[in-house]
Amino acid sequence: MDATPTDTRYAAGAAYLDGAFMPIGEAKIPITDWGYRRSDVTYDVVSVWEGLFFRLDEHVTRFRASMEKLRLRPRETDEEIKAILHRCVALAGLRSAYVAMDCLRGRPERGKPYHPAFARNYVAAFAIPWVSIVDEEMMQKGAHMIVADTVRIPPESVDPTAKNFHWGDLTRAQFEARDRGADFAILTDGAGLVTEGAGFNVFAVTGKRVVSPHRGALEGVTRLSVLELCPELGLEPVIEPMSVEALRGADEIFMTTTAGGVMPVSRIDGRILCNDRPGPVTMKLHDLFWAKRRAGWLGTPVDYAAA
Repeated sequence: MDATPTDTRYAAGAAYLDGAFMPIGEAKIPITDWGYRRSDVTYDVVSVWEGLFFRLDEHVTRFRASMEKLRLRPRETDEEIKAILHRCVALAGLRSAYVAMDCLRGRPERGKPYHPAFARNYVAAFAIPWVSIVDEEMMQKGAHMIVADTVRIPPESVDPTAKNFHWGDLTRAQFEARDRGADFAILTDGAGLVTEGAGFNVFAVTGKRVVSPHRGALEGVTRLSVLELCPELGLEPVIEPMSVEALRGADEIFMTTTAGGVMPVSRIDGRILCNDRPGPVTMKLHDLFWAKRRAGWLGTPVDYAAA
């Protein structure tokens, strides 16, 4: 099917909100809803590349698991959510897209107890042109990273495996990185162990071991993809506690996220890695990841007829 949008109103993107489709600029969340006022919301993001959703089933399954953890139960089924995402991409006519799905808590109706159990739950979604958290220049030179002084919210308070909008610590760390002349920040758990950054997982490469932290981080779908690809390159994928010292002393460091894939790091707290360029293991994983995606690996064709 042709990916060209049939309605020019959707050129900037398409959205679904509480049962209706609309151009992205018309989607609005009620200012009194607890999804806005209390960050009482969960979300997930899936990418489309060259007309294929990547691991769509895994993203929707994780989205449902996040909703269950936060006791959010909208009327849409998983299959209906997939259909909504297909239609958002189709309406916008996008071949490569950043596609988000949210579930928000509203607020209790008058006369009902003022408690989240009595607030309605509803789904929002949108598709916009593909975005990456790193540009091509940074992909070529590698990102500069710091270990932030800001401590990650403990998982006993906010479960990081349920994607959420509690970004106060992540946002503070982002400004900390900027103030220190870096691109990104990694947060610790306050006891010397690495967790994650603002919207991305982190990996440390030492020899043939490719390690990602075991706790305090989202169980990323792109992270899972890298763990699955490692054996194809003779690498050992490992999930285990990662100390700050182990991160700073690694041969290579890279980040993973839906909005960017495998992204290299060339500096950590001022220490230069791999001659201030992306490391060889990082780039082998990067190249394999995108080669397999272009070949249709774990892809679901967008139903452009859904427009």
